[in-house]
Amino acid sequence: QVHVGEFWGALVQPGGSLTTPCLVSWIQVRRIPKGWYPQAPGKEREVVAGISSAGRRHYGDSMTGRVIIDKDGLKNTVTLRMTNLKPEDTAAYFCNAGCEWKNGQYVASSYWGQGTQVTVSS
Repeated sequence: QVHVGEFWGALVQPGGSLTTPCLVSWIQVRRIPKGWYPQAPGKEREVVAGISSAGRRHYGDSMTGRVIIDKDGLKNTVTLRMTNLKPEDTAAYFCNAGCEWKNGQYVASSYWGQGTQVTVSS
């Protein structure tokens, strides 16, 4: 069974940066894609970054140029690094394991973490 867990969010000032990790536990963890999906109040979750087992990265339109996704095969973590954060980036950020590359983006699986809150405000 797949277990997904984000560690921490934060309150960040506009223009600030944040790196937040996700731990994925599963016997085949290194073989599955992983992604990050923020969900702002009243909106649907949408992919901001995804990475395949081979390291292929894809970024959603909302934060292109301001996020980097990385994975660590030894620690079974996938990390989202965000820079130049804006108030509109405020959301609960959910990690997903086993997302599928389809129609030019990573489509989420049913394996979600509990989410971590990122608030961008002065």
